[in-house]
Amino acid sequence: MRILLTNDDGIDAPGLHALVGTLSAGHEIFVAAPAAEQSGMAHALTVHRDIEVRAFHGFGNMAAEAWSIDGTPTDCVKVYLEALANRETWPELVISGVNKGANLGTDVLYSGTVGGALEGYMHGIPAVALSLDVHSELSIGETATIFAERLSWIFEQVETDFLLNVNFPKALRGEEAEFVWASLGHRDYINAFDRIERDGRIYYHIGGEMYDWDNDEDTDIRQVEAGFVSVTPLTTDMTDVSALRAKGISPRFSGRLAEA
Repeated sequence: MRILLTNDDGIDAPGLHALVGTLSAGHEIFVAAPAAEQSGMAHALTVHRDIEVRAFHGFGNMAAEAWSIDGTPTDCVKVYLEALANRETWPELVISGVNKGANLGTDVLYSGTVGGALEGYMHGIPAVALSLDVHSELSIGETATIFAERLSWIFEQVETDFLLNVNFPKALRGEEAEFVWASLGHRDYINAFDRIERDGRIYYHIGGEMYDWDNDEDTDIRQVEAGFVSVTPLTTDMTDVSALRAKGISPRFSGRLAEA
């Protein structure tokens, strides 16, 4: 399978290199990743400056092509698909990760990891955002290996048109990883801004304490807490379907903007 890898931690990130090393044994690997960390960029697109693209040789012969791109995860996937790829290098799957840090619940709205996968999905390519709890007992290498072993299972479980958000827990529930389907939970942050006064100016630094609320056992947050690997299908369609149906309108948007 031809697989395009991206991330939001940058092209030198261990999670990306772990995926390249693990997946290159059985797949044709292409990489388009940010030149520097782009965490929290969601689905941001660079529009007011040129985007530098450089060939990257840090993967040796494990990657058919690798590009370091001075932009967001969305830029990386979009530039690769619309400017660099051809029929022979068009990916059959886009994977974004392995992100060092969970992307659970409403955090997916801010996640650059999810944003990179989302851009692949919008081009009609199956896509996965893959994340690992920052305090996990699992190593990034172990996570990449487990995920690679489950790729065939994923394609058996869902249709080829999918966008999945996958999160590995702090510790596995049993000796082997158990993948479970889950909905997005609710996650927010308390006291998210720290006020800083410096040189007569006022600054705010984003941070805060994580706050999860109103999450039942079927949400990704609770499943990961229980030691499972959560798998959540996502879509680009943010339509309030119930509101439209209340108006007698049948929604028709599929959630994907382009065909391969």
